[in-house]
Amino acid sequence: MALGSNRRHGRHGAPERVVAAAIAAMADAGLTILAVSPTLTTPPIGPSIRRFANAAALIETALPPAALLARLKTIERDFGRRRGQRWGARVIDLDIILWSGGLWASPTLSIPHRAFCTRDFVLFPLERIAPDWIDPLGNRSIRQLAARLRRRRPVDRPATRP
Repeated sequence: MALGSNRRHGRHGAPERVVAAAIAAMADAGLTILAVSPTLTTPPIGPSIRRFANAAALIETALPPAALLARLKTIERDFGRRRGQRWGARVIDLDIILWSGGLWASPTLSIPHRAFCTRDFVLFPLERIAPDWIDPLGNRSIRQLAARLRRRRPVDRPATRP
């Protein structure tokens, strides 16, 4: 799972705290949290101007991917997330990145996430908790994907901790 926030929440506060509260909400919703990465602060992509707090979580659930997605969307709505501008500011974003069942495709969900291997804000936190997990499409570990991305990144734009 990838988590991201770049808007304050009335109850939870700053984006870093929103991410932590979302992890607690996932546990309250019956998902078993196995590991959580440190939260990184990363530059936005797209039209948003606010920096993001990003993290990754390894979860366990008996839910199939479509039901898990529905549960995550409910948590997003409970946090006040509303559909808006693509890549705009958001209070919370919860994405299924990989699944132990390998590939999954439906009209509303693709696993692995279509762009995860090109996004430092997903790979770098994920590398902290699941470095040996293999991307079923490219047959590379998260560690390898993150290393490839680091080689392509300009030195002056590193992801930083808050």
